[in-house]
Amino acid sequence: MTRSVLLLAHTGRPATTTAAQLVVSRLQAAGVEVRVLAEELAELGLTDLTGVLQCSGERGSSAAAGAELVLILGGDGTILRAAELARDVGVPLLGVNLGRVGFLAEAEPEDLETTIEQVLDRDYAVDERMTLDVDVAIDGVVVDSGWALNECSVEKAARERMLELVVEVDGRPLSRWGCDGVVAATPTGSTAYAFSAGGPVVWPTVEALMLVPISAHALFARPLVAAPSSVLAMEVLPSGAEAVVACDGRRTRGLPHGARVEVRRGATPVLLAHTQTRTFTDTLVEKFALPVEGWRGRRD
Repeated sequence: MTRSVLLLAHTGRPATTTAAQLVVSRLQAAGVEVRVLAEELAELGLTDLTGVLQCSGERGSSAAAGAELVLILGGDGTILRAAELARDVGVPLLGVNLGRVGFLAEAEPEDLETTIEQVLDRDYAVDERMTLDVDVAIDGVVVDSGWALNECSVEKAARERMLELVVEVDGRPLSRWGCDGVVAATPTGSTAYAFSAGGPVVWPTVEALMLVPISAHALFARPLVAAPSSVLAMEVLPSGAEAVVACDGRRTRGLPHGARVEVRRGATPVLLAHTQTRTFTDTLVEKFALPVEGWRGRRD
């Protein structure tokens, strides 16, 4: 059976174009079919190459179906875009960070050639990352459903007004907050929006749900960590602004007064491929440039 890899990239950068051309030439030379989204082909300078399979990148498309891997050249935003194509068909993601922080990426630009060799040798492991399933209800009727790898946020739609929310955990009211919004996050998303809002950093191997208020005017407005089996809910009160719900900052919809958003552990995880043995602690130190001078622990 022919091996196949979907290549997804953050276009518009010379470094990305160079990297994409290297990936395609090396994979094709080894007999691996390379798929590229049709809208990215020209921007990556791949139109003159033969044998590249063009795919549609529309949501719900089969671009990743049957592929061995999605190889991503870009930052976390590009990896989240790739997750939309790969999650439902169970294809793992492997990111090479050509963005800024790149928490979800497995490799840095200088590791690209080594990463290609590891892909060719199938020298990588795959783990599951917890996701969120999100339901939006109006007048008791579910009108929309979605999912997120990092977080679901409910935020005020009008800058000049405060959002009024009642927050619920496992069917019981927790608190009413006047705030800019609330973030419900996975452990993977704990270093993303939730971190910026003051939430805790949670190791990806921990199974839990985070609930982080954004600029809440209340005595009790601390970040919370709930069980992975918990159901979190936010209701938009008419005393404040209308709201917007966003999944991973990419898929949004408006929320009128009275709308209810329920968040629970996702039924379908996202698969991430790993080529390195770097620990999450090492990742935190590297990405946040944390000072570790003076440490006298093991050096292996």
